[in-house]
Amino acid sequence: MPGKTTSMRPRFATRALLLHLATVVLVVVLCTSVYLVLAVQQLRADAESTALGIARTLAEDPQVRDEVSRISASDQAPDADALRDGDLQRIASGVAARTGALFVVITDDHGIRLAHPTPSRIGEEVSTPYQQVLEGEEIVDWQTGTLGESARAKVPVRDDSGTPVGEVSVGFERAGVFDDLPPLLTLMAATAAGALAIAVLAFLLLRRRWERLTLGVQPEELVALVQNQAAVLNGVDDGVLAVDTRGVVRVSNDASDRLLALDSPVGARLADLDLPQAVRDAVTGAPRASSTVVADRMLYLDSRPVVRDGRSLGRVLIVRDRTDLVALTERLETVRTMTAALRVQRHEFANRMHVVAGLIDADRGSDARAFLGELIGRGSVNFPVAGLELLADPFLHSFLGAKGIEAGERGVALRIAEDTQLIGSVIAAEDVAAVLGNLVDNAVTAAVAGERTPRWVEVAVLGDGDALVVTVSDSGAGLAGVDPLVPGSGRDDDSDRVHGHGLGIPLSREIARRSGGDLWVIDPGGPDGGAVFAARIGGAVDPASTELKERP
Repeated sequence: MPGKTTSMRPRFATRALLLHLATVVLVVVLCTSVYLVLAVQQLRADAESTALGIARTLAEDPQVRDEVSRISASDQAPDADALRDGDLQRIASGVAARTGALFVVITDDHGIRLAHPTPSRIGEEVSTPYQQVLEGEEIVDWQTGTLGESARAKVPVRDDSGTPVGEVSVGFERAGVFDDLPPLLTLMAATAAGALAIAVLAFLLLRRRWERLTLGVQPEELVALVQNQAAVLNGVDDGVLAVDTRGVVRVSNDASDRLLALDSPVGARLADLDLPQAVRDAVTGAPRASSTVVADRMLYLDSRPVVRDGRSLGRVLIVRDRTDLVALTERLETVRTMTAALRVQRHEFANRMHVVAGLIDADRGSDARAFLGELIGRGSVNFPVAGLELLADPFLHSFLGAKGIEAGERGVALRIAEDTQLIGSVIAAEDVAAVLGNLVDNAVTAAVAGERTPRWVEVAVLGDGDALVVTVSDSGAGLAGVDPLVPGSGRDDDSDRVHGHGLGIPLSREIARRSGGDLWVIDPGGPDGGAVFAARIGGAVDPASTELKERP
């Protein structure tokens, strides 16, 4: 289940932290090792360079050159006792003391020590090779002699003619060369520890940011969420449109794309999408109408905020297609109206039959015949609709008659215009009842709401080939600047809507348009009269049926 973690395995954040730390440790160790190797090489190179510089300087000293040249030119072996107190020993000891060298050794052309840190070894041959130096080469190397391993430099001492007549050897002991290594290692360890601490801190901040962005959901749970979202969102008929706090669409299922006529809206800004204003208002939570007409569909909109842990994540719009339901409601209303008309007819007809039966029982046959003749000429029911006899079509006759009874109960007189003329019979009764019934009901409501008296509604019915054209006017106050063809353009009070401030008029227009017709406003009305609506319903009349039918 999303939102729960598996107890057998650590959380992803913990595993990521361990991997992160392991990576950082590996990088730090690798970098430290390379830096340590480079530091050791640098210390060795510095020691060798220092030894070489001291040896060169001492070999170029005039007093050293003269003394070594004199001793090397003599056929007698050097006097060790004299050398121990001689100038070369004094010079070499002074240089070693000033530079911190392990030793400063001067030899003649036979490798005999003329100066040495250990006076007792003066007069003896050196323990390391010296032939290359006497050939004029300078040698820098790490060697092990009588004083131990050291970084040493050997430089030839030349006479006035430039011939090597001896050597100067300067060495630094290994321990002295790496005296700076422990502080360096301490600095490197502190740097590595600091790097690890920064890495841990960075990851903790990253994990906090990550869990804030994912709302604490782990990657394994995200996979399940994606699967569940795909299964749920695309497995329902309702549209789901989710918008974040910046107005960017984050979720839109197939039903939402179909109902709102969207094409890949995810990632786009809501303001950039071609949506009706009612949908935009619903998404933003504005207190506007919760329904609209898109194309030929009647949609109900339900917008809800999304909040997690006190943090607003945006809003989710639920789009429900109620076209079939609303159309069915309109048809049921038509059936109810027709049922009421039939009930009235049956009741009225039964009453009149009782009158006829009473006249016959009273042996008043002539009166009974006269009453039946009047009944045949007037119809079974005397609908309170002026001019109803102009309609020969039985459906329109009964339907508008029933509407006239309902209007009369509300104090409104329904009448048929004198220019009404319909040749043929109505064949699309459901569409005609939905459109005409809605127009008449709205007109009656407008007449009741108006201040003019008497209150009336007038209907004109005309035939145009196979199309039925109707106009409906009333004595109300008009539209007052409201566009009844736009859902939600009127007041927010559903109980006080007139002239289609709700959904009836837009739905009726869509029904008319589906048949190739339309619904429009001829006159919005005003101080001099109420509004006038017109509708054309294609394919609603069978013009071949030209025989006028007598009313029952």
